Amino acid sequence: MDITIEMIKKLREETGVGVMDSREALKQANGDYDKAVVYLREKGLAKAAKQAERAAHEGVIGSYLHHNSRVAVLVDLSSETDFVARTPDFGALAQNLAMHVAMANPRYLKPEDIPPDVLEAERASYRIEAEGTGKPAHVVEKIVAGKLEKFYDDVCLLRQAYIKDDKLRVNDLVAQAVAKLGENIVVRRFVRYEIGGE
Repeated sequence: MDITIEMIKKLREETGVGVMDSREALKQANGDYDKAVVYLREKGLAKAAKQAERAAHEGVIGSYLHHNSRVAVLVDLSSETDFVARTPDFGALAQNLAMHVAMANPRYLKPEDIPPDVLEAERASYRIEAEGTGKPAHVVEKIVAGKLEKFYDDVCLLRQAYIKDDKLRVNDLVAQAVAKLGENIVVRRFVRYEIGGE
């Protein structure tokens, strides 16, 4: 199939990758636009995994203040260089992450940050609930494991579905930025303030 300039332009505008990468993705997908998008996403995630080993000591503090001034968020977002930290794409990512935190109200950054006592209390609660179904022990363990995964998805920022596109997790959003900007990007921490909250 012939790959036209219009096809390349459309793919480039939607994904933010360069002309050559767009052309290569369409070539790999035999002109199929949807397959080309998947190809670029997979390539970007692979690139992000390689970048993750590199140190990220520069960055910005992203902020969001809700329109009613009752919720405010700060997000510490790091990059490898000050050059990337000053780009509009990086600034937009920091602001979008802060807005996400305001709306989705995660309690932790990642599952490893959950205190052991909180995790054990959740696990015990799920086990009691699952045992009440009368299912065999091995099924109970699978139910508990599944509910813990759902708990992580609910309370950990990097595991949450992104508020602007629920097909993406926040971690995938960051990985896309890594692929686009060519540097390791790390969400270090966040804080969310709400009137009347603790």
